[in-house]
Amino acid sequence: MRPEILFPLFAETTRLQGVGPRLGKLLNTLAGPHVVDLLWLLPNGVIDRRFAPRIADAPHGVVCTITVTVVEHRAPPNRRRPYVVSCTDESGMLDLVFFNAKADYLTQLLPVGTQRVVSGKVEHYNNSYQMPHPDHMVAPENIESIMGLEPVYPLTQGLTPKVLRKALDGAMARLPKMPEWGDAPLIARERWAPWNESLRAAHAPATHEALSPLSPARRRLAYDELLANQLALAMVRQHQKRRKGRAIKGTCALYEKAQHALPYTLTGAQRMALAEIAGDMAETGRMLRLLQGDVGSGKTVVAFLAMLGAIEMGCQTALMAPTEILARQHYQSIEPLAAALGLKIAVLTGRDKGKARRALLEELAAGEVHILVGTHALFQEDVVFHDLAFAVVDEQHRFGVHQRMAFSDKGAGLDMLVMTATPIPRTLAMTAYGDLDVSRLDEKPPGRQPITTRAIPSSRLEEVVSAVGRSLEAGSKAYWVCPLVEESEVIDAAAAEERHHHLASVFGERVGLVHGRMKAAEKDAVMEAFKSGDVDILVATTVIEVGVDVPQATVMVIEHAERFGLAQLHQLRGRVGRGTGASTCLLMYQQPLGETAKARLKVLRETEDGFRIAEEDLRLRGSGEVLGTRQSGLPTFRVADLAVHGDLLEIARADARLILDRDPDLKSERGQALRVLLYLFERDAAVQFLKSG
Repeated sequence: MRPEILFPLFAETTRLQGVGPRLGKLLNTLAGPHVVDLLWLLPNGVIDRRFAPRIADAPHGVVCTITVTVVEHRAPPNRRRPYVVSCTDESGMLDLVFFNAKADYLTQLLPVGTQRVVSGKVEHYNNSYQMPHPDHMVAPENIESIMGLEPVYPLTQGLTPKVLRKALDGAMARLPKMPEWGDAPLIARERWAPWNESLRAAHAPATHEALSPLSPARRRLAYDELLANQLALAMVRQHQKRRKGRAIKGTCALYEKAQHALPYTLTGAQRMALAEIAGDMAETGRMLRLLQGDVGSGKTVVAFLAMLGAIEMGCQTALMAPTEILARQHYQSIEPLAAALGLKIAVLTGRDKGKARRALLEELAAGEVHILVGTHALFQEDVVFHDLAFAVVDEQHRFGVHQRMAFSDKGAGLDMLVMTATPIPRTLAMTAYGDLDVSRLDEKPPGRQPITTRAIPSSRLEEVVSAVGRSLEAGSKAYWVCPLVEESEVIDAAAAEERHHHLASVFGERVGLVHGRMKAAEKDAVMEAFKSGDVDILVATTVIEVGVDVPQATVMVIEHAERFGLAQLHQLRGRVGRGTGASTCLLMYQQPLGETAKARLKVLRETEDGFRIAEEDLRLRGSGEVLGTRQSGLPTFRVADLAVHGDLLEIARADARLILDRDPDLKSERGQALRVLLYLFERDAAVQFLKSG
């Protein structure tokens, strides 16, 4: 249950004075449905209203606060002309200009003969001074209320600054006095004010520097958010570790046999990851480990070899991938190795129906299938294992923590290995996967050639088409990725169809097309033709980003590369360079290039190290955009920015572990305050683990 102290903050915004259904809808679009959502909407700029010149000294285009006397009102002859209120001071005349004005309202607000303080941007027009639609018009005794730094907030269509400010004042008035959940020595060292004061200071910046994420008020709020995140993940981890597991120690006989069947030797990083996984599996607690490996670093073979210990003990294993293409590809790469060891491997996706599916499920329940590869279909209720002991989840960022935990209920004391081919910056990995131990594959298997990466302006399109033609003549295959137009599969598909039409006019039927709007079976057929058939150029949207493995493909063309994030470009480039031939990636860009896009393309030309690329991506774009976190199950933060607050994340992680070591059920005075913090940042799910243990 949410603590009572937070009830005022989790009320609907329509409970605020002056906020009706229409305005509530706008506030919901901008920030969210609750009062607390408004509190996290921090200003992104300030207007300085302290400059108070005489009229004659007011510069053009500058915000000025001027004391004037109202001289006359001039109503317009028609609606197209503005309503003008002329004012003076000892130095000259200033016209206040209003379009679509209400005459009654203005004559009440600005009576002729009275003094008023007006604040807004001054414009020089035809040798006269104007202030169109002043932001403030108050009596001289209220001058202090507007003479200062005024915070500027993001807005949405239909919402004015004045209306938002009033709603924010109402939200601030509901602030309860929070208990102190912070670590006392840390607060003293950082000289942080209590949470309430820090929030008020963040909404009332006294200087331009106060807007910085490094200001004390914003650092304090960011720390609280990161502590809530790290504490919640540590509690999930604690809960998982408490759940009964089982020790799995194989004889290594299958492992030795598999090593001989492999056509290559394992890298040092692969051997290290396997040792870490085997160590976890031998413990009685449940394994929860993340295997992070760059494109082509050999994660699938590590997953397969790790399964063998469980199989030797008479148990079953499973591998789940986010798409059918990826699931079937895993199956194809593991199947020859499984066959060499006499193991039964099967694949199950949403496409499998009827008798064949029923027969497979019967074999699975009887324990005859050693390895089951599949998609989300593995979650379905009728998929029952005889004894599932070890599961692998591939491309983890496509699945949430809850799906991961649901999968863990398919087997008694299930050990779980989670894999991702998307190198994740360390700070992002800590916030997303803080409940997991991490192994990294940072070496490429021997024999892999480096990829030559070049940036080419779009104006040289025909040269690129000719270069692709030459590589086809030499027996290669090529990918041609079409631009990410916007978050719209329809428009992305149209761009791909247009490019496909153009290339087909040059190369004929050797050009295939895949995009997100095609049916799975159609996509698979084209992919198969590209992999082992007559299709030599695959025109695609980003559906080919993850996992597709075609060793003969040595050319990757990416149109409008400036529209993609660094991590995504790196993923796409990783589709080539998977065989022994030299490969090329051509990044086509539209001129002129912005500074960030220039920096992005420069990093790609300089390195193939996915981990370095991921850190640069975080630095260039900030945490909100990396990996498209909003679509990927990675957390999004309201105040914290991982590109800036990495040091606070490290402190929060250590603090969370210490808290749970000393007070695992959060029963102490600080523990009770921390429960409030978890609910404040809507980490309610973690609190349930305290009760269920």
